[in-house]
Amino acid sequence: MRPKSPRLAVRAVIVEDGRLLMVNAWHTSKSDLMCAPGGGVEVGSSLPANLAREVHEETGLTIEVGAPCLVNEYHDAPSQFHQVEVFFRCRVVPGTPRPDVWHDAEAVVTERRWLTREDLAAVPHKPDSLGRVAFGEGAVSYDPLEPLAR
Repeated sequence: MRPKSPRLAVRAVIVEDGRLLMVNAWHTSKSDLMCAPGGGVEVGSSLPANLAREVHEETGLTIEVGAPCLVNEYHDAPSQFHQVEVFFRCRVVPGTPRPDVWHDAEAVVTERRWLTREDLAAVPHKPDSLGRVAFGEGAVSYDPLEPLAR
């Protein structure tokens, strides 16, 4: 059996006032894992356009997409799920409404949280290098293939 092709996804690194925006990774109680907002890329749309759409769907926020800052990939061996993620530095467009209540069209994201570096360290999240990249300085980072299981 031929393995499935990797899925391409985009994620937003949005830091405001020393806090990183994170969302729940699963809509069920499968895991308390958090991740940066974003999702799968649709064919025929640019990576930044996909990311802006995904972030708006998942958080209700309108963003400006900046430069890439991290490439991450992970693999779940039992399901053969392999995902490659491109993270971009982003910012919320000034004047964007910040609704307390929003609805993810796909009903995956049910929680969004702004986390300090210390908060993030105490919360299960992927990729492991996200805090260093989000709150640190430096060039684009590459996270080698890591298992999805924690």
